[in-house]
Amino acid sequence: MLVTLEALTRQAGQLKAAGRVEEALGLYRQAAQRFPTNGVALHNLASLLGDLGQHKEAAEIAARALKTGLDAPETWLVLARAEMGRGELDAARRAYREVLRRRPNALPAQFEAAQLIWMTTADRFQALRGLEAALRRPGADPMLLMVKAQALEFMGDVPAALGALVGPAEEPGCPVQMLAYAAHLSAEAGDPALAIRFAEAAVRTAPADPATREALARARLAAGDAPGAEQILSPLSAQFPGLQHVRALLATAWRMMGDARYRALYDYDRFVQARPLSVPEGWTSLEAYVAQLAAELKAAHPFRTHPFGHSLRQGSQLPDVLQLQSPALAAFGEALSGPLGAYLEALGQGEGPLPGRNTGRAQVAGSWSVWLRPGGYHVDHVHQEGWISSACYIELPGAVNAGGREGWLRFGKPGLSLPEALPAEHWVRPEPGLVALFPSYMWHGTEPFSGDEPRLTMAFDLVPA
Repeated sequence: MLVTLEALTRQAGQLKAAGRVEEALGLYRQAAQRFPTNGVALHNLASLLGDLGQHKEAAEIAARALKTGLDAPETWLVLARAEMGRGELDAARRAYREVLRRRPNALPAQFEAAQLIWMTTADRFQALRGLEAALRRPGADPMLLMVKAQALEFMGDVPAALGALVGPAEEPGCPVQMLAYAAHLSAEAGDPALAIRFAEAAVRTAPADPATREALARARLAAGDAPGAEQILSPLSAQFPGLQHVRALLATAWRMMGDARYRALYDYDRFVQARPLSVPEGWTSLEAYVAQLAAELKAAHPFRTHPFGHSLRQGSQLPDVLQLQSPALAAFGEALSGPLGAYLEALGQGEGPLPGRNTGRAQVAGSWSVWLRPGGYHVDHVHQEGWISSACYIELPGAVNAGGREGWLRFGKPGLSLPEALPAEHWVRPEPGLVALFPSYMWHGTEPFSGDEPRLTMAFDLVPA
């Protein structure tokens, strides 16, 4: 029977949509082998390889696709992301330029290109230059203003970010995503009344969209209206139980109301546990293993400052760290097996979003490493993509043991603008080789630290296997 590219592509797409990613990858490989000069077949393979964090091969296959004569901005974007993922930053910059030369309104590429320049230079004006030029072009997508606002927020300038959106958000027909983001920025800027107005407009525009209802709940929390937020969040959490941000907001509303259900979710003694890594085969001690981990991670960190959309400040983040095949990182699964198994066993099964999903096994849904400079910290946040989240300590500054809580992991302080701040309630003191495991819906951040030594960690999100 004749097997066509269209048939292979369609079947692979169906498998991918069903979550059978490895089978889909096999079919995309088969298509690329059968049709080695077809740019679309090569693009599809490179795209999925990139999604799986196999950046070196993704870059090679994407480059082959472009050599066939395929010149789509989508393929240049696959190449840019792959080069970025494998640390070839100059090549990534060139590929992003090719994307935006062909499609200046490509929102993800504009965001990622600006982020790359920011992370490598820490220069606001360089990072925004391409976005500003795209906004001046005839036919510029108004959503480019939202990309600019996102960049400004994570560069630390919330007033400028809000200023970029206030006018457009007041216009009829404003995109719902922009309205919801304007609501968030208004709350962060200390104007909950404006936040509620923008969020209510977003809900009127898209009442079935969970993001608009979440935006309105955040705005009500910012205004001190915990019961009003709870009326939105309780049914939203029941409808979308996987939305960890919603569960964290609901917990915040319960805490503000003095509701006993808060403590069931934020049971630190049961749900936050820290244990040392196991010593993998090939190392004589945990100290020796952690020392090699530190060397491998520091050699791989390429950036000067933090990315957009993440919790760290004054440091750099290395994504997909467990895809690296250096010896200590390749052995990390073995090192994690002991503390993770003990955590899942202690967690047990039963009611609630954490024990209720416990199958006794877990798999990594994402991994990264953070290298904080002195004065660095993580803002309080939760992890939308996880079930269980983590912090694994590799190399620590002396300030961690100086008698206070500098550089410690903290829990319970909401990462929200509230009329009365809610303080942290629980802390974990870091130690080299220690891994802390906790619910992904739990607010957590770090205390800033002083001195002249950095703080090196790994982290990952887990989902039930």
